[in-house]
Amino acid sequence: MGKRGWILLLAGLALLAIACDAEAGARPGASARPTGGITAMAALGDSISNGFASCLAPSPCPRNSWATGDGTKVNSHYKRLLKDDPGLKGGNHNFAAANARADALAGQAVEAVRVSPRYVTILIGADDACRGRLADMTPTEEFRRGVDAALAVLKERAPDARVLVASIPDINRLWEIGHTSKLAVQAWNFGLCPALLAEPTSNAPDVVARRSAFAARVDAYNEQLAAACRAYGPRCRTDGGAVHRVRFTLDMVVAQDFFHPNAAGQTALASAAWAGSPTW
Repeated sequence: MGKRGWILLLAGLALLAIACDAEAGARPGASARPTGGITAMAALGDSISNGFASCLAPSPCPRNSWATGDGTKVNSHYKRLLKDDPGLKGGNHNFAAANARADALAGQAVEAVRVSPRYVTILIGADDACRGRLADMTPTEEFRRGVDAALAVLKERAPDARVLVASIPDINRLWEIGHTSKLAVQAWNFGLCPALLAEPTSNAPDVVARRSAFAARVDAYNEQLAAACRAYGPRCRTDGGAVHRVRFTLDMVVAQDFFHPNAAGQTALASAAWAGSPTW
């Protein structure tokens, strides 16, 4: 090949490289920091996830939710995701409800799939445990069926969604830190979570045994949550028990009931449950 031919060949290769670079720059996700394309997320669960009482009034306060909160006090999963996915703005949907047990999850999931979520958080189980008596607590097998039913809805109707299943907080920890507080005991005496918190100052053998049985049931629920997530497949991830390991203090729960997380408690939950951008 002559000198002129080499010049033409090199010029052609340079133009081809420029064209390829331009095409790559135009492709979605070709930037150095690709976004996950999340335009909607959903939270399922109970009053913990809807931020109950964290705005002082005894009512839901979704802006302080560890999952979907958009307020200034909690670095929620929504706010963390929004940094990389500006298209998520306004797409934080909270379907968690006070007093919800596992058998309510499927109904919440049906509502959630209507917004086409790409990220779904689940935190459930406190209300299955917090019943009037140990005998009233949701049987472990029934609890698992409720979780499986919800996951089946998500898998069928939102197959691209990434699902985070959080462990149940260590509710017995509340008794440990609060049973010597007159204010906490006074609040619990109104009938909050009697399966655990009834007779909070008693050390009678049957009461101690009841607290141990309560803790064991929560552990069993957490095992089933992890097993259900594994059965769901690779698009589901658990927190590895991190939420259950959060060491709550009295200044992390609301003063109205000494049970529900306040903004500080919600922030702790958000950090413990965070598994990074949901690309698993």
